Amino acid sequence: MSESSVRRWRDELIALLAAQAPRLDRALKKVAKRGGEVVLIDGTLIPTQRRTGKADRRNYSGKHRHHGLHFLALTDENGRLIWISAARPGRTHDITAARRDHILAHLRAAGLGALADLGFRGLEHEVCDPVVVTGFAASRTHKLTPGQKEANRILAVGRAPVEHGFAHLKNWRTLNKLRTDPARATRLLRALLVLTNLEVNR
Repeated sequence: MSESSVRRWRDELIALLAAQAPRLDRALKKVAKRGGEVVLIDGTLIPTQRRTGKADRRNYSGKHRHHGLHFLALTDENGRLIWISAARPGRTHDITAARRDHILAHLRAAGLGALADLGFRGLEHEVCDPVVVTGFAASRTHKLTPGQKEANRILAVGRAPVEHGFAHLKNWRTLNKLRTDPARATRLLRALLVLTNLEVNR
């Protein structure tokens, strides 16, 4: 059996699995239909090989200090992955990715809220009716009050399951350091999302 045939079958299988990954609107509607009220949102960086040339500079994440591709993911309240975004350059900020995917509009359409970290602070401008709850940030001139610290602690506890969702996904050894282009990386991550949920639900 030739190596090219094996690669072709592998790519076809990944494409078939990726096609089974839920769309954002359908995933949120499914959560709402099951009685869910909030989802958990976070971004992650999947490490990639460093490539030569200026085109690879945008894949460098200053936050993580290495090259990679940025993905957004949503989980339900129990940490089960329900959706993953397309791959973006590693330097992409969480809030930028959320805006490009129109996360707020989809959440409102489904009647759901979201818990997020401070990386999404500023995504929600309606203070009285926030869709995305991000907690409080301290600054040089403004220290957090005891009440704000307690609110942040409660939010951190509520967000903890999203880290478990990412951990399940990153158990796949192929994600230790991707050696593929962003388009293929998107298909691969979505295929692994489908397989991860099959494993978790066994």
